[in-house]
Parts: sequence; C-alpha cells; structure tokens
Amino acid sequence: MIELFTASTPNGIKIPIALEELAIPYTLRMMPMGSPDFRSAEFLSINPNGKIPAIRHHDSGRATVTIFESGAILLYLADTFGGLAGATAAARGQTLSWLFLQVAGLGPMMGNAAHFRAMKSPDPYTIGRFHGEAGRYLALVEARLSETEWLNGEAYSIADIAHFSWIRSAGYAGFDLKDFPILEAWVQKIEKRDATGRALARMG
Repeated sequence: MIELFTASTPNGIKIPIALEELAIPYTLRMMPMGSPDFRSAEFLSINPNGKIPAIRHHDSGRATVTIFESGAILLYLADTFGGLAGATAAARGQTLSWLFLQVAGLGPMMGNAAHFRAMKSPDPYTIGRFHGEAGRYLALVEARLSETEWLNGEAYSIADIAHFSWIRSAGYAGFDLKDFPILEAWVQKIEKRDATGRALARMG
C-alpha cells in the first residue's frame, strides 16, 4: 500500500495521476499549504525537506520505503510497478530526459515567474528572466509534441504526467495556452483520461 502525502499543487497532483494510471492502491493524506504537519516529526522523517509530495510504501514482508521529490516518486512508481517509463531503451531514455527537463527546468521557471509577478514591487528584469525562460520551455515542449503524440515518442509516460501538471496551470505564471495550441489540445486530451479524472476528483 502506498501512503501519499500531497496537496492540490502542480507538483502535488502528479503522483495521484500516476498511481491511478498504474492501478496502485493508495491512501491520500492531504496537507494544505501552511499546515503545521509539514514540520511534524513524522513528516520530516519521510521528507527532511518538509515539502510535498512524498510517499511511504508499506510492502508486506519488506522494509518500508520512503521517497520524496515528485520526479523521484514518479520514477520509483514506474520502476517498481512497471509501466509509464517506455518499453524500449530509446523511449525510456526520452522519458527520463523530458522528466528531468520538467523538474529542473519548466517547473522552477514557471514557479519563479509566478512568484516574482505577484510581488508588490515587481522587478522587470527578474520577471523577464523567469517568464522568458518559462516561455522558452513551453515552446520547446510544444515543438516536441508537434512531432509526436507523447513526449517519449512511444506512449503516455511519467514525463507527460510531470509536464501536464504544470502546463495545465500556465495561467499561474502569466501564460495563455491559446498561444500554444498544440499544448492546449494535449492538456485537454490528458484531462479526459479516466485516471486523470479519478485522481483530480480524489484531490477535491
């Protein structure tokens, strides 16, 4: 059984979507942002960084496994339960490449763009820097999806889940998906997947 600690944020929704896609039983422990639970001894024993998402995997007869950081959790689930990582070496390589691009690039750039745009006295250079980089990443993913249905070139994967969670929230960082028609259609397609619907419904 997977015990999932998460919240309704771009990073937080990645894991329930993957769990639903892989048909893995899980319990959901929602942690609203600002909750004192983030600094509890129990949670810090799972994620010393005190952030969601994190999981605790209780596997009968084996030691309990704890994982934090959304990309690490997605990769752990794909490897442990089989699926969503690519059936061939080429597809798996692309899955990992696009997954890491999201966690190291698109996500941080969009998060910083949103943060600095919301400041009372925003700095034009800082906003331009992060908003420009976020836009560059969005265009990069748009170009990839103009060539192939899914990011790894083979099938729906954890790379798509990771990007979907942020791209669907592009307005948060000051973008309109109408300027990225391929991304907009791709987001809508993923939103229609049964597993996505179940995950988002459970998140409330």
